[in-house]
Amino acid sequence: MPKTTLLPKALLLPFILITSLFALWGFANDITNPMVAAFKRVLELNNVQASLVQMAFYGGYFTMALPAALFIKKYSYKTGVLIGMGLYAFGALLFYPAAAWESYFFFLLALYILTFGLAFLETTANPYVLAMGSEETATQRLNLAQAFNPMGALAGLFVAKEFILNALQSNNTDAAGNIIYDTLDESAKAIVRTNDLMVIRDPYVMLGLVVIVLGLIIAFAKMPESKTNNGNLDFWPSMKRLAQQPQFVEGVVAQMFYVGAQIMVWTYIYQYAEAIGIDNASAVNYAYAALILFLVGRWICTFLFRYFHPAKLLFYFSVLAGAFTLGAMFIEGIFGLYSLVGISFAMSLMFPTIYGIALEGLGEDGKYGAAFLVMAIVGGAIMPTLQGVILDFGGPAYDDILIMGVSEVNFSFVLPLLCFVVVGVFGFRRKKK
Repeated sequence: MPKTTLLPKALLLPFILITSLFALWGFANDITNPMVAAFKRVLELNNVQASLVQMAFYGGYFTMALPAALFIKKYSYKTGVLIGMGLYAFGALLFYPAAAWESYFFFLLALYILTFGLAFLETTANPYVLAMGSEETATQRLNLAQAFNPMGALAGLFVAKEFILNALQSNNTDAAGNIIYDTLDESAKAIVRTNDLMVIRDPYVMLGLVVIVLGLIIAFAKMPESKTNNGNLDFWPSMKRLAQQPQFVEGVVAQMFYVGAQIMVWTYIYQYAEAIGIDNASAVNYAYAALILFLVGRWICTFLFRYFHPAKLLFYFSVLAGAFTLGAMFIEGIFGLYSLVGISFAMSLMFPTIYGIALEGLGEDGKYGAAFLVMAIVGGAIMPTLQGVILDFGGPAYDDILIMGVSEVNFSFVLPLLCFVVVGVFGFRRKKK
């Protein structure tokens, strides 16, 4: 049992307010994951084109994380939060003109700007939570805050299923189970396309309005202003010091591969399910199960950190994730899907644990270090596109060819497997230290 408290009582209210942001970007993440399959169907895209949804979404993190860190370093956490929420709301509201123009590029631009806001929020919230108390309990405290992220994700997934996927006319099937949309002429498809793009639009516009309201609440809330170095950026000296910290450099690499694995597992669960005859709306139930396991894992790991070193748990859970991934690759049918769902339990501790280990002992340099760990989220932009390339090997379907005796959708999960190997090596090396 740690001798230091997890959180000083005086910081309880700021902790609650900042922790609410974790749910907010979790919602954005998981309302967006199903959009890869939705845009693919509505706009008749191939897998690589559809995966650009994730490229835009996570590319925004990469673009804005370091500018956000510079801004927060010069000004304050609260100002960074408000800027982030403003960009978040603006990107969400851009879905309205994107649907009116029926432009895929415009939708991608809206997601790109939306994640500028998320980059600000994550660059602010994660190091702020780490700083709210003793360094000894920092990783445990961040895991506690991150446990609220999948709660927001579950809400986003619920909205995606009930208000988007279930309402898309392009998903309707005939009595034989064939997609009706594929048999329509171009004029009929245009009518369905217009309707479905408005269905996709509306939840994002509502989200933008909600974010504006929450931003106003935080603007008027009493929160400690946390200026750092009196506005002194100290950028290049910090960069040199960070480059000399092996746990930080390795942590950024591990985080990039972890986020890539997470987004691939959560994005392509729909394609995996479709390949065994489960439609997108029904596949959301398996995504629900994955998120629930992820949430349960977060709470369990927050408790286990009382007894195990974070790096040791990270290594064990990486091995477990690899085992589940092999099951998803080589066990065909519903049990392979169950194995794919099980990966989420093993992933539950990875993001905050890598984050906490990488920033341990960095002091003020941790402000910039946090930005690079958020930039590492670009793995979520790159890896799904590479997986989309594998899915397109034999054609637009998910089981056109066999690779190592399994369909290409099964084999494509070799990429998450490689990612978990990288994370496991990081955990193993840090636990030895």
